[in-house]
Amino acid sequence: MAADSSSSTTVTAIVFLVGVALGAGALYLINYLQGRDAKSQSQRLLDQTKLDCENLVKTAELEKKEKLLQLQSKFDSENQKQKDELRKRESELDRKEASIKQSSDDLRKQEKFVENNQRKVAERMEDVNRKSDQYNKLIQQAQSDLQRMTGMSIDEAKKQLLSVLERDLQGEMGSVILKHEKRVSEVAQQKAQDILLTAMQRYASAHTSESTTSTVDIPNDDMKGRIIGREGRNIRAFEKVSGCDLIIDDTPGVVIVSGFDPVRREIARSAMEKLVTDGRIHPTRIEEIVAASEKQMESFIRRKGEEAAQEVNIQGLHDRTIDMLGRLHFRTSYSQNVLRHSVEVAFLSGLMAEMIGLDPQLARRAGLLHDIGKAADHELEGGHPKIGADILKRNGENDIVVHAALGHHDQLTTEYPYTLLVATADACSASRPGARRESLERYIKRMEELESIAKNFQGVEQAFAIQAGRELRVIVSSKNTDDSIAAKVCRDIAKAFEEQLTYPGEIKVTVVRESRFTEVAR
Repeated sequence: MAADSSSSTTVTAIVFLVGVALGAGALYLINYLQGRDAKSQSQRLLDQTKLDCENLVKTAELEKKEKLLQLQSKFDSENQKQKDELRKRESELDRKEASIKQSSDDLRKQEKFVENNQRKVAERMEDVNRKSDQYNKLIQQAQSDLQRMTGMSIDEAKKQLLSVLERDLQGEMGSVILKHEKRVSEVAQQKAQDILLTAMQRYASAHTSESTTSTVDIPNDDMKGRIIGREGRNIRAFEKVSGCDLIIDDTPGVVIVSGFDPVRREIARSAMEKLVTDGRIHPTRIEEIVAASEKQMESFIRRKGEEAAQEVNIQGLHDRTIDMLGRLHFRTSYSQNVLRHSVEVAFLSGLMAEMIGLDPQLARRAGLLHDIGKAADHELEGGHPKIGADILKRNGENDIVVHAALGHHDQLTTEYPYTLLVATADACSASRPGARRESLERYIKRMEELESIAKNFQGVEQAFAIQAGRELRVIVSSKNTDDSIAAKVCRDIAKAFEEQLTYPGEIKVTVVRESRFTEVAR
């Protein structure tokens, strides 16, 4: 039992020792393994650190090289710039040196030229002095010979010379007097111009800028439909009767009457206002209203002519002359109202007539009527001076007034002083600043040419230029023409425009041929 106990104790001790040995071995193994991992990790960290250091060194070297390259590039650029500037300065210096050299050469040439000239001048002076001495000797010899030949002393010769000079001076005095007379004439002419300018300022009236359109106010836009009519019959009837173009667009409350003839346009505007007020708009009513407006226009024209005659205090004018004078209210010359121009010319003519001792009443009469031909120059052949002279002669005006109308634009003769006065006053009125403008006159002239060419064709009753000259509306006789003849007339008119006129764009020619029948129910 004791042996068993001892044997058990020994086994226990051995197991304990074995356990201690195993634990120590395990602990040693664990420590060994941990140490080896630490060394491996440290080695890895060391290797990584070395690699990072090498990368940093390489990066630093690359950055250093880049900076060196940048500095080298900048240095090269600046160096090249300085070299370019140096070359530029060298070229400028070379050019300046060449210029200085050229100037030096020119200067040397000029010095040589001056030296040559001085030498020539010195030689010429010597020659002149030598010849002067010779001339003095010759003069003394000639004087001695002259005294011996004439037997006169020097004092007697001086007296005779002075007498000759006196006669010559008398002639010179005459020329001086003529010169001063011319100067006085010029001063008088300047004074006359000042008087004319003063007269122009006293009687100048502002020019009127004519328009080729008139507007008519309407109460509402429904009225536009009534003006147009069914299928446009009302507007066609209005344009045919009035000879003006009626423009109806999107503008609210307004219709526009367009036409180059101011009398015709005013009649159309007045008729349209009456039609809008009356409200009954159809072709028959349109014709009645236009006819009534034409009669009113005749009265208005007569009143304008009478007012102009009263304004300049002219009495005893023929009724036809007064009517023609009133029509000038609707005519313009380069945008200057012809009636106001005529009144202005009358006043200027009368003022100048008073100043030079002529009859101011007769001068005003001639001035007022000098452009009377412009009221009918689009209806008759010839220029307005000839037409005006024929009208005044038929209406019983005296020869002085007739000649003033005939000759105020032609070569003037002094045997008709009133014609000179009227021509002068006409030039003063037309040439003052702001009196005239050319565009409207050219426009109206072109419109008249369009209508005139069309009216020369056989069968044409009426011709109206509308749409600012872009369209010509021609009315032919339905009795004397058929459709084929009307088509030929249309084509011939267009061809005549192409051959005779110069115009921008194109011109539309419309020929209207219609038959109208009227019956009255009783």
